[in-house]
Amino acid sequence: MDKKQQFNFSYILLAFLAIALIQLWVNTRDITQISYSEYQQLLSNKQITDIVVSENRISGRFTTARDGKMYFQTHRVDPAIASELDASGVTYTGATENTFFTTLLSWIVPIAIFFGIWMFLFRRIAERQGMGGMMNIGKSKAKVYVEKDTGVSFDDVAGVDEAKMELEEIVSFLKDQDKYGELGAHVPKGVLLTGPPGTGKTLLARAVAGEAGVPFFSISGSEFVEMFVGVGAARVRDLFEQARKSAPCIIFIDELDALGRARGSMGSFGGGHDEKEQTLNQLLAELDGFDPRAGIVLLSATNRPEILDPALLRAGRFDRQVMVDRPDRIGRAAILVVHMRKIKAGPDADPDKIAAITPGFTGADLANLVNEAAIFATRRRGDKVTMKDFTEAIERIVAGSQKKSRLLNPSERERVAYHEMGHALVAASLPGSDPVHKVSIIPRSIGALGYTLQRPTEDRFLITTEELKNRMAVLLAGRAAEEITFGEISTGAADDLVKVTDIAKQIVTRFGMTDVIGHVVLEQQRTSYLGEAMLQSTPRDYSEATARQVDTAVKDLIAEAYEKAVATLRARRTDLKEGALLLLERETVTPDEFPALKPKAPARKGKVARRVT
Repeated sequence: MDKKQQFNFSYILLAFLAIALIQLWVNTRDITQISYSEYQQLLSNKQITDIVVSENRISGRFTTARDGKMYFQTHRVDPAIASELDASGVTYTGATENTFFTTLLSWIVPIAIFFGIWMFLFRRIAERQGMGGMMNIGKSKAKVYVEKDTGVSFDDVAGVDEAKMELEEIVSFLKDQDKYGELGAHVPKGVLLTGPPGTGKTLLARAVAGEAGVPFFSISGSEFVEMFVGVGAARVRDLFEQARKSAPCIIFIDELDALGRARGSMGSFGGGHDEKEQTLNQLLAELDGFDPRAGIVLLSATNRPEILDPALLRAGRFDRQVMVDRPDRIGRAAILVVHMRKIKAGPDADPDKIAAITPGFTGADLANLVNEAAIFATRRRGDKVTMKDFTEAIERIVAGSQKKSRLLNPSERERVAYHEMGHALVAASLPGSDPVHKVSIIPRSIGALGYTLQRPTEDRFLITTEELKNRMAVLLAGRAAEEITFGEISTGAADDLVKVTDIAKQIVTRFGMTDVIGHVVLEQQRTSYLGEAMLQSTPRDYSEATARQVDTAVKDLIAEAYEKAVATLRARRTDLKEGALLLLERETVTPDEFPALKPKAPARKGKVARRVT
């Protein structure tokens, strides 16, 4: 409750207190108090009437006014005592406890409790449910940040140079609008930041406000849409009204997909009469209504641009879309430099080396990595954060924490050692595979009984058919090692089989890399082991005959990869045994400790295949 609400609440209580006092005064101003002996005398003389008898009190009316008052009141006396007092001829009366304050509290306390509950509980609950305390309904919940509050500039944002370059134009316009107006140009009405989660979209928006030094209205898309119809639309109007008063300024709407989902999609019944669509319609109207020369810039962020309404993305509303993608190696190194300023890094903690073994990491992932490395260094009571701490932090993020309490029996431990060494040896033998970084049989919290980490030399964006088949062989090498050594297989390759099947299906249905199907795409882009695409697969739209061909082609690819893994390990059976025994002894082995893990063929520079079993 703010100071204004507290002030109003105090005045309400004082008003009800005054009403209670006035009521008591009205009730007592026309009544006179008499003694019980006088009452008996008046009663015998028939000078009183309308008698009301209660347990301890008698009241009534005088037949003739006395001292300007028509009503009397007296306290009862026990009749046995009263007869003795009458015989003595003295004046007497009864007495009862003073109930003035009791009566007063009986009025004030319930009122105070009621209004206290209303102000502190009901009001807060109502605000959270969109009622705005029944006083602020339709008011925007946007938080206003000015330059000194954001504390973020472009120096704090790294790894997204292309996005920064486009947003620097926004800053330049807000600082010098006349420069752009000379040639008739105006700033884009809306700028949509898209990209995977954790890539720094919100950080970029705050950096724009920090660089421009203008008011920064920040609100989430979900805050517009609440339980009462019309509230979201009212809040959109109020937000833009506040922005017009503070122009030039920046409006930032985070998670725009919560507000701007395509109309008529799932969950919209009745053709567009629900609260979300009313709110979206109001936003579209506001985007059409404000003059870009007024200096209002709308920034929005989403990681699901494919579900946004087309009317929201058309030119004249969101004029510009800026892709904030996962950083490349150079970008990751720059991001690490920014975050490593906050820790005491050792001389061997090279950001470029760390960036080389963290492909696919976003800015948020790298910030978490630096923090985890600092935690590891603190745990071992070191005075600097070393490269070893960063390596352990990467393993913690990729494979989970170590489960030292999970004890494997000797036969299971031996099987895991051969399984993991099989992966590592095939990866070292086949061309185009990423170099092996470490092999371990220490169980991890994600359910892995062991893991093999491969480190690339740089990011890759294209993969050939042969490289995909070699990657499948590496994944199946664990099961192949078990079959060669023990003559039977186990369930340890369950995760490997999922990934192998996914690669094989994409080779056939998405990449058109087989002669059976040809250069035909049967499935759209989807989330897979090979990448982090944002779209899901579409329903199958090909015939049963084609489906049988797909199944056959997938099965043949997997069988071919398995045979390649078996052949490679049979040729290196001595290395397999020596490596497994060394792994059983040390639990963790690197290529420096076991040279057979070093690449036999030239390694292709590419994206890491983080494989955990």
